[in-house]
Formats: sequence, structure tokens, C-alpha cells
Amino acid sequence: MSVPSSLQVKVKPNAREDRFVPGDDGVWLASIKAQPVDGKANEALIALVAAYFKLRKQQVSIKSGAGARIKRLLIAP
Repeated sequence: MSVPSSLQVKVKPNAREDRFVPGDDGVWLASIKAQPVDGKANEALIALVAAYFKLRKQQVSIKSGAGARIKRLLIAP
């Protein structure tokens, strides 16, 4: 599996389980157990994406949308 350099992700916090799947329209869907309080959902999203692509958490960052449901993520090589 090739790792993209950037992703657009729609995040659903307070989900029953953590899940990360590609969407039909090119936007990835992330379900996160964490609540969107004090950046906990963003931290959980970064950990989930890093685990999915078998990367370190430091290689994944949020470029835009930190306070929104739709986020743009950057993935460093």
C-alpha cells in the first residue's frame, strides 16, 4: 500500500470504536472514541492514521481543520 502525502479526513468523535476507512469520494472516514475536548480527538486521529499506514505519530500532522470535522492531514516520509 502506498502512503499518500496528504489526506482529507472526515472525523466522527464519540464513536463506539476507532475505525479508519477510505470513502467513496476520496475523503477518508475516521471514527474516534475520544471526545473533541482539549485536542484529544485530534491526538487519537493522528495515532489512528499512523497505525493504519504503519508510521510514527510524528510523521502525521494536521495541516488544516484542527477545530472542524473535515481535516487535511500531511504525512511526512
